[in-house]
Amino acid sequence: MLTISNYIKQGENQTQDFKFAIDDQKKIARTLVAFANTDGGRLLIGVKDSGKVVGCNPEEEFHMIEGAAQMYCKPLIEFKSQVHKEGFRMVLEVIVESNSKRPFLALDEEGKWKSYFRKDANTLLVNKILFKVWQYEARKTARPEKFSEEELSLLNLFENDAALTLSQLYRKSDLSMKSVDHWLALFVSWGLVEMKFEGEKAVYSSMELKV
Repeated sequence: MLTISNYIKQGENQTQDFKFAIDDQKKIARTLVAFANTDGGRLLIGVKDSGKVVGCNPEEEFHMIEGAAQMYCKPLIEFKSQVHKEGFRMVLEVIVESNSKRPFLALDEEGKWKSYFRKDANTLLVNKILFKVWQYEARKTARPEKFSEEELSLLNLFENDAALTLSQLYRKSDLSMKSVDHWLALFVSWGLVEMKFEGEKAVYSSMELKV
């Protein structure tokens, strides 16, 4: 069984984040939402970004996390926690599981609900295509046995390009932006098109389409 020291040695990554302390519940709500929307994750409070254990007041930090999960996350984020002792210092471990109820959203400073996901050690804003992908996956939207001319016209755009951005798809396609958004999200949800993130920019490529 891994100890807290083993976890810290792994550094910050897609499923692990360090926090010196929680002083902004709306900000930490983004991390909780991102974990729930992606692969789940572990939050270690009382640990600097460098991995140095500085300790925390577990009871105070727990209430900050609890408030963030209940007031600034939608749906409410459920989490598990435990306290670890490193020498004379205490570290609060918070575990958020990946959840099929996604998309989860966090309330920002302007009072708007936005969705986030984890990419490597970063918490990023969900774009509209990924948001739609999750919605279609939740609805279990079925792939048709045969594609229409409209659908094929979009799929065929990937034949000569290794990867395309959404802006490039808008320019190359004769479809409306709304239709491109709709079909692209469905293609990703069906595993026909792959969506990758290069930094914060999403690019889309063929997955050996057989239509």
